[in-house]
Amino acid sequence: MVIENHPKELAAMEEFHKGNREEGLRLQEEFAAEFRKEYKEKDHCSCKKACRYHGNCRECVAIHRAHQEHVPNCMRPILNKKFKLLSELTEHTLSYEIKPPKEILRKEFQ
Repeated sequence: MVIENHPKELAAMEEFHKGNREEGLRLQEEFAAEFRKEYKEKDHCSCKKACRYHGNCRECVAIHRAHQEHVPNCMRPILNKKFKLLSELTEHTLSYEIKPPKEILRKEFQ
């Protein structure tokens, strides 16, 4: 099961946007049920960084919410996709002002 851009969850969001909350919730619960079954015994965490909280989304997100310095690694591709769209408004000139931390420059994170 691939989580990112899952067809059932995309369909659920389409229903929500159309104002059909009941159908959106039904589809969302179907996705969640499939997820629970599929990943009951499997690793679902997309983070490539080995840490104590790998696969424990509840604690990982709580930690990031608490320190508020950055977002979990698994959320970065989602946010970067949105930021890239916004950056197009200024021909990506923001990129000249950003110097990534050394951690991001390591090969395993590229």
